Amino acid sequence: MINIDKCNICARNCNIDRTNSELGYCKSNDKIKLAKSYLHKWEEPCISLGEGSGTVFFSNCNLSCVFCQNHKISQEGFGKDISIEELSNIFLSLQDKKASNINLVTPTSYVPFIIKALDLAKLRGLNLPVLYNTNSYENIDTIKSLNGYIDVYLPDLKYFNDKYAIKYSNAPNYFNTATAAIEEMFNQVKTNIFNENGAVTKGLIIRHLMLPSLLFDSKKIIDYIYKTYGDNVYISIMNQYTPMYKSYLYPEINKNLNPKHYNALIDYAINLGVKNAFIQESSSSSLSYVPEFNLEGV
Repeated sequence: MINIDKCNICARNCNIDRTNSELGYCKSNDKIKLAKSYLHKWEEPCISLGEGSGTVFFSNCNLSCVFCQNHKISQEGFGKDISIEELSNIFLSLQDKKASNINLVTPTSYVPFIIKALDLAKLRGLNLPVLYNTNSYENIDTIKSLNGYIDVYLPDLKYFNDKYAIKYSNAPNYFNTATAAIEEMFNQVKTNIFNENGAVTKGLIIRHLMLPSLLFDSKKIIDYIYKTYGDNVYISIMNQYTPMYKSYLYPEINKNLNPKHYNALIDYAINLGVKNAFIQESSSSSLSYVPEFNLEGV
């Protein structure tokens, strides 16, 4: 059972009482904190079709990625406290704006509240696919609690080698934790389903952001995904890394990704036999793709 009065929602297992103003690793309390909700057009094509993905950015995060492009909300806590009813209204407002889906970004800390908001919104007519966009540093029970609420899981699989997970995200045992969570996600959705327009309505898309100097680690990630799931999932191989936040402290990643390394990773995936994959153009590595966090839609 997950709860916030002895918080065990994520893999940190802080066991603090968020209802009594105690703050754990993610710094979330007993309120929902949002930074932005809007129609986002720069996700994978099957997510951003039409008017765009109805993206809801939650503040705070249980990772400490030194390169986080969303550090203003994930690490610095920018955002606004809202109620469960207000979150429900935001979901319905995005549906009224013709969003293709409801896309929950870094939602882990707020799962119990999100479930209640979805229940309320569905009673009032919400019928869009719901996406869970996560760093994957999850507890299995939290993912199990979402069964029936989430249509499409969008988990990151950031690192294979734990030394990188610890160094760049302060996330010990990241790979084992993330892959166990992703296995539960797969058990829930089983297969990818797309509508007549090509929009994903059910499934699992595993994202991997390639980092500079980590080609071998990225190959191990692709190996694991394909050998475990074959063509039953989609892999999104991302090259949009842009050095930001504290990356200047780490010279090996304080630079843009080498296009030759990214192309080598794509070739590696093709040679493995990967068919269901999304790849990005080199122009994806740009500050222009970083959202402006200004409480829009909150």
